[in-house]
Amino acid sequence: MTGKAPLVVVGDALLDRDLTGHADRLAPDAPVPVVADCAERLRPGGAALTAYLAARDGRDVTLVTGLDDGPAARELRRLLEPWLTLAPLPMSGEISEKTRVLAQGRPVVRLDHGSGRARRATEEARAALAGAAAVLVSDYGRGAADALRAELGRRPPVLWDPHPRGGPPVPGTRLATPARAEAHGFATALRPADAEADRAPASASGDGAGSGGAGSALRTVAHEAAALVRHWRVAAVTVTLGDRGALLSYGEHPLLVPATVAHHGDPCGAGDRFAATAAGLLADGALVEEAVEGAVTAASAFVGAGGAGGLLDASRAAHAPAAPPRRDDPAELIARVRAAGGTVVAAGGCFDLLHAGHVGLLQAARRIGDCLVVCVNSDSSVRRRKGEGRPVNPLADRLRVLRALACVDAVAVFDEETPERLLAALRPDVWVKGGDYAGAELPEAALLQEWGGQAVLLPYLDGHSSTALLARAAEGAR
Repeated sequence: MTGKAPLVVVGDALLDRDLTGHADRLAPDAPVPVVADCAERLRPGGAALTAYLAARDGRDVTLVTGLDDGPAARELRRLLEPWLTLAPLPMSGEISEKTRVLAQGRPVVRLDHGSGRARRATEEARAALAGAAAVLVSDYGRGAADALRAELGRRPPVLWDPHPRGGPPVPGTRLATPARAEAHGFATALRPADAEADRAPASASGDGAGSGGAGSALRTVAHEAAALVRHWRVAAVTVTLGDRGALLSYGEHPLLVPATVAHHGDPCGAGDRFAATAAGLLADGALVEEAVEGAVTAASAFVGAGGAGGLLDASRAAHAPAAPPRRDDPAELIARVRAAGGTVVAAGGCFDLLHAGHVGLLQAARRIGDCLVVCVNSDSSVRRRKGEGRPVNPLADRLRVLRALACVDAVAVFDEETPERLLAALRPDVWVKGGDYAGAELPEAALLQEWGGQAVLLPYLDGHSSTALLARAAEGAR
């Protein structure tokens, strides 16, 4: 048992196919790229991807979706059945297949096939909903949510991920999660009286951003989200904003949840990752704000790991790990940099009260190479070095601050007096210390020589230290 609440997903399953190759010339008969040496990768799509991701998180998942008996549906069953329970709905037509052709990792064209729709509910589907601890609706407008709308109205979902081709969430839904373009389309389609009442004043500048720019766009999103909360009669709406995070509205005073890291990878499937994470957290008892924060973080990491295209193919799916490697994992980062012929730089310290001296040192260290790994003393290590009362900031807070710096690529923790054991594992090319260590022994220097690395000192801003900051703060308090 994982301790995670089970989840029933209702929605429209798709089969996604990526044909990935390279393009270095145009066709002789038309000005279009020739994509050569294509490799095929199949994966679940639509509601099937949402359910698959929730199951990969360690949840007991049941997917209620339309399935026919065609080859695409059989392939989809093969992908899903090792991970979750299927409750199929009868269909008219074939399930939808979406094929992306990519060159050098970038989409060139998408081909869609199949327009089948779920026809009706079944007793198996009704029983799954009746016994559900939590329900997520992933509505891609192909009939599954419509077929079970009456049952969903009696058992409002914790989350409804809407689609322009589908219907609105049922009243009482705890959280609806349209993307930015979807929210705008839904808000625009409101009845004229509703739209007029909820329209943002064109000249309003209450967000301090004037009448244009990002502030104006954010104000528009906030008004549209508030309008959808009232019109749909749901508890909350969160509008996903890509690498800007998400805006959460209960009808007024929206909460903006920014992405902690902006990844610029393939965003395909990020909305499904967001929905699966948020619904799972809500099912586990999290507050809506906590669920949205967790979903923003998960979606950002998902994009950074390659998006839906980064999922393992069908031949390996049943043996895949439950989660992708973290993007800030030092070993994974170092392997990637080394594979590209880059230079790995490491720096270390307590970083208890981050100040200008620290930031200047880390920025300079990052300019030396192609990545910077910061080695940080654990709380017990800091106490042994600095005495009782230190650190002022616990490890979790110190790590969060360091990871927020653009010059820091990854953070690692060590518990010993010196980071020698950690350095022996990471084997950086350059080890950096601040100039206040001048004249002192650097015990790490000899270690770096074992693999051809170099320990260096960098200039350090005079008069800046955590100890000095604490002394000034104490003096000021007196």
